[in-house]
Amino acid sequence: MSEYHECTQVGVDFLEQTRNVFLAEEIVRATPGQIFDVFEDAHSWTVWALPIQKVEWTSPKPYRVGTTRSVHMMGGLVGHEVFVEWERGRRMAFSFVGASKPATEKFLEDYRVEDLGDGTCRVQWYMAMEVRGFSKHMMFLTRPIMRIANRRMFRKFRAFAEAYAAGELALEAA
Repeated sequence: MSEYHECTQVGVDFLEQTRNVFLAEEIVRATPGQIFDVFEDAHSWTVWALPIQKVEWTSPKPYRVGTTRSVHMMGGLVGHEVFVEWERGRRMAFSFVGASKPATEKFLEDYRVEDLGDGTCRVQWYMAMEVRGFSKHMMFLTRPIMRIANRRMFRKFRAFAEAYAAGELALEAA
């Protein structure tokens, strides 16, 4: 079993409390339900989110506020998450409650889906974090890299979700 370091659980108000907020936004040709099908599929995260190697839902469906999962990432980092917002088709947000490495103090991701009424949705992905130790002093270098990397990953999310919506691929959870 890997080490466990507690993180401070935060809510979506954390987005207003830190400088380390990253936003990526895409217009996706899919319904809100199809977008959430992709979010709920453990394997899909490993396809579009480069650092993610494995996702384990540790709570049963239906997912809701309080649902938990563990996400295994490159470099041996495992993030233990709890969902602090869940409205299927509209919004989901999660916070780290623990991690296998000590660098993370606070971490939040918030996904917002707006149905544009024309077969597309605006999907916004907010990521916010505070780190500990040496990493804290490197955030001035990390912020620009994170902005670019997150935007690139979210373009991959858009392509993946659109392929699923068009019937070009199947999800493991679908």
